[in-house]
Amino acid sequence: MTETVRTDAGDARVTWHPAKKPRLVLALSHGAGGGIEARDLHALAAVLPGHGVSVALVEQPWRVAGKKVAPAPKTLDVGWRGLWPALSAPGLPVVSGGRSAGARVACRTATELGAHAVLALSFPLHPPGRPEKSRAGELLGSGVPTLVVQGGNDPFGRPEEFPDGTYELVEVPFGDHGFAVPKRADIGQDQALAIITDGVVRWIASLG
Repeated sequence: MTETVRTDAGDARVTWHPAKKPRLVLALSHGAGGGIEARDLHALAAVLPGHGVSVALVEQPWRVAGKKVAPAPKTLDVGWRGLWPALSAPGLPVVSGGRSAGARVACRTATELGAHAVLALSFPLHPPGRPEKSRAGELLGSGVPTLVVQGGNDPFGRPEEFPDGTYELVEVPFGDHGFAVPKRADIGQDQALAIITDGVVRWIASLG
């Protein structure tokens, strides 16, 4: 089921992958350079409903409008805030999440919106080659239980670069920013995606 949601940043779109007997909603938005067809979002939408989690894949207004470049972070936050009533409409706790820029939005707005937890996929800890421009404050300031899923070779921040904090981190060995693994890697692409989905399933089960 797909619905259009009006926000102050323009019309957004939510594609629902419902669980038969949901206990949570996992809301996931895309990054600044792609859409909800990203391999990790697609995999989570396929697996999580079987574990009692309805997945809402969110397309931000700029993407719905056909633009190729994401707007400023504040505008992304406006769009996410406007979507929240639709995401919380089922009356269930909402885990706020996304990949890359979407992960940053989830972290920045979690406390304000009353998110149950945050799932940060490929959190862009810093621009590639610019570790001094750290965005760790956004991650550490989420204020709710947080899981980071990070590729071992992500140029936006490898797992060992992340600061100490109360969040949990699952590493996808050899994975880049899109969790793609090279052919020479010790694991295949399907195994990489299974690491993501298995890690998220375990973490969500621990939230209570």
